[in-house]
Amino acid sequence: MLIDFFFTLKSAKIPVSIKEFLMLIEGLERGVVEPSIDEFYYLARTTLVKDEQHFDKFDKAFGAYFKGITAVFDAAAEIPAEWLLKKLARELSAEERGQVEKMGGWDALMERLRKLLEEQTERHEGGNRWIGTGGTSPYGNGGYNPEGIRIGGPSAGNRTALKVWEARSYRDYDDRVELGTRNIKIALRRLRRFAREGAELELDLPDTIGSTARNAGWLDVKMVPERRNNVKVLMLLDVGGTMDDHIQRTEELFSAAKAEFKHMEFYYFHNCVYDFLWKNNRRRHAERFPTSEVLRKYPPDYKLIIVGDATMSPYEILQPGGSVEYNNEEAGAVWLARLTETFPKFAWLNPEPESLWQYRQSISVVQQVLRNHMYPITIEGLERAMRVLSK
Repeated sequence: MLIDFFFTLKSAKIPVSIKEFLMLIEGLERGVVEPSIDEFYYLARTTLVKDEQHFDKFDKAFGAYFKGITAVFDAAAEIPAEWLLKKLARELSAEERGQVEKMGGWDALMERLRKLLEEQTERHEGGNRWIGTGGTSPYGNGGYNPEGIRIGGPSAGNRTALKVWEARSYRDYDDRVELGTRNIKIALRRLRRFAREGAELELDLPDTIGSTARNAGWLDVKMVPERRNNVKVLMLLDVGGTMDDHIQRTEELFSAAKAEFKHMEFYYFHNCVYDFLWKNNRRRHAERFPTSEVLRKYPPDYKLIIVGDATMSPYEILQPGGSVEYNNEEAGAVWLARLTETFPKFAWLNPEPESLWQYRQSISVVQQVLRNHMYPITIEGLERAMRVLSK
């Protein structure tokens, strides 16, 4: 049963290994979790899935594998050794096969599985304990339990299950899906860098344990300076016009960035950066900040992130007086060049789908000015941008 589950995950392109699979089996043997399909799900996901971006794939594979299962592995049944060896030889790498041999070979692996499943050796129906159908057990389908978990099969119509495995909790971890605030936070964390600073205010648990052990058991508390996030971000956000089509995604990005970066400053602009910026859109004509002052105010170690769809007339970027709102003395491209010279680590995040960029002449112009440091607002795009900013 678990062998097929392992191969189901491999088929779903989830990078699980034999070592992790054996760790899962060992955890079950030692009773790390209660005999609950709910807890088995979380144990399996914890041991087998190394990256959050694979959670959705895991949920799909888990639901597909357990869908319709009404019997468990019969420990007394013979497993065709030839079939198993061929299956493993086809699916596993040489390194993974070597790991199996180190654990005692295929026979030892199957013996561990048999021991694990020897408590339940047949199909159960109508009972109140085992995984099965038509009973009052919390685990199974087609029966009734007010706090049950339906595993495979159609609902009996009672609608009392607290969890249905086909309903996945994580839906947005594919590299190119549209994002929510939580997903954006995960991608932005790649940029964060922490360092020890300030007074010794934080317990150093590993050092305390080691020092206590070396001190014959007498407690020797060790403190370290507080861990702080040193990343400093300057974010410029395009607002109005065509950006109205991207309000939700821009708000999600802005909210996630404010939550992730303690040292973040932001300003607004419209279409392209010119000689002034603002912080409050309602007072943008009364409270302006000269861009030249912003360039002087923040040191070069700030990471510059510009958010905008870069969709405008090329004239607005390349010509003095190109702004649609006033007669700017210098072209937007001049100000973009100054920004990138002042802040060597920079990226432009574009909410427009990357597939449409080739049809926007202004996007091509901005890309040239920014030396192709433009990235889409997807998980994959944000991760690329964060890698560039963190170099």
